[in-house]
Amino acid sequence: MNVPEIVDRETWLADRNALLVREKAHTRAGDALAAARRRLPMVKVDASVRLVGAHGPTALADMFEGRDQLLVCRHMWHRGEGFEGQCRGCTATVWNFQDATYLEARGVTFAVWCEGPYDEFAPFREFMGYSAPWYSLDGIDSPGISDGWLSAYLRVGDRIFLTYDTDGRGCEAMMPALQLLDMTVYGRQEEWEDSPEGWPQDPTQSWFRRAGRPIPQWTRPGVTPVPGREPQPIAIGPRP
Repeated sequence: MNVPEIVDRETWLADRNALLVREKAHTRAGDALAAARRRLPMVKVDASVRLVGAHGPTALADMFEGRDQLLVCRHMWHRGEGFEGQCRGCTATVWNFQDATYLEARGVTFAVWCEGPYDEFAPFREFMGYSAPWYSLDGIDSPGISDGWLSAYLRVGDRIFLTYDTDGRGCEAMMPALQLLDMTVYGRQEEWEDSPEGWPQDPTQSWFRRAGRPIPQWTRPGVTPVPGREPQPIAIGPRP
């Protein structure tokens, strides 16, 4: 396994400070993007839609839990595939964000909308130890509700509006583990990364599973290996 060049402290500080200039510019660019998001128009969604949750069919307005904003992460569901067969990417997204205390302090409720039937995924939610409310999108076909991946909503009286939506790598906002890995010398160790020759790299997201399960499942009591569920590489193009 290769390692970075070894230099003296002064040389390291000079290179580090040069990179810091770029990091600060990146931070300011992110602030500018956030400012632009706050200025996006919004679009009305069908507030009459009800999703099945722990207390049965639930109106969208009730999912806000008395707050004005709702942030939703959607979760895929593979019917009949058991806990071990569920999406490794969705697991990574939701597992990396399990406490909405700071969102709630700013008037934002967090929920997960899952593609599967509630009765089928409810035991999975309990198994994973998730505390956020989950609701079922099964059978729902409504613009702004059944599409997208990470979405923000605003409640104005009895009307509900979609204010922001993102998917793909936009969902990495919920995965701080990836940002922390980006600070380490070997990064995420995925084959798409621009790393020096000899750096360890594996197929994209292949490390999200181990012994047939998404890796967070190994924190749950009584789990065992599942033969025959080896991860498949994800085919992607260049990543910005």
